[in-house]
Amino acid sequence: MVCMNPATKFKIMQEHQLGIVPPQYKGKEIRSEASQNANFEEEAKALFAIAKKRLLDVNNWNNIAGAVTARFQVIDENGREVSGPVKQNDHVRISIPAPGSKEGDGYDWVHVEELKEINESSFQSVGFRVRPAGNPFSNKNETAHFYSEDATSSFIVTRNGTKITSLIIDRNLQPNTDSSSLVDKVRDVMVGVSAIAGFSKIQWQGLADGLLDFDDNN
Repeated sequence: MVCMNPATKFKIMQEHQLGIVPPQYKGKEIRSEASQNANFEEEAKALFAIAKKRLLDVNNWNNIAGAVTARFQVIDENGREVSGPVKQNDHVRISIPAPGSKEGDGYDWVHVEELKEINESSFQSVGFRVRPAGNPFSNKNETAHFYSEDATSSFIVTRNGTKITSLIIDRNLQPNTDSSSLVDKVRDVMVGVSAIAGFSKIQWQGLADGLLDFDDNN
């Protein structure tokens, strides 16, 4: 029988408790996380509530993270811009500091395919998973993103006792090579390789840190 140390056991629990993180089976994995310890459990619950609000406020991520240069806009199932928290089945329109996707009308697109939450006395967790998707305003059935449709990003905030943790996991990352447009295909490969090489890690680490920056409790 293999015994795990508490830190490893907590990471596994955090990653799998919600059941939203898929297995890694191809391409690259990128993992970013941050943690803070509260003085007592009631304080931890209050800090978790702040982190949860920030996590679901996707439109404001570029302000939360600072280092994040991409901008995000939630679009609901009816194609309307949403000002409130992200929900399952929403789309997120992403503007990155690089040439935009022609198929995406200048943007990259992801679909929020799952969102879950756990609320227990000593354990709380909320998270959602997105996957590259087609432009919801296009009639084409074509992924409008620099990553392939196998890629996922999972965003999770967890409270375990007095410890609050933010976790972002990108899995199965590969550049999108399936675009019917040669311009988009070249663009997707260039941006995808750049993101895998380091841009995504920098971006998501900034977000993970910003979610738990409680010096400014907004």
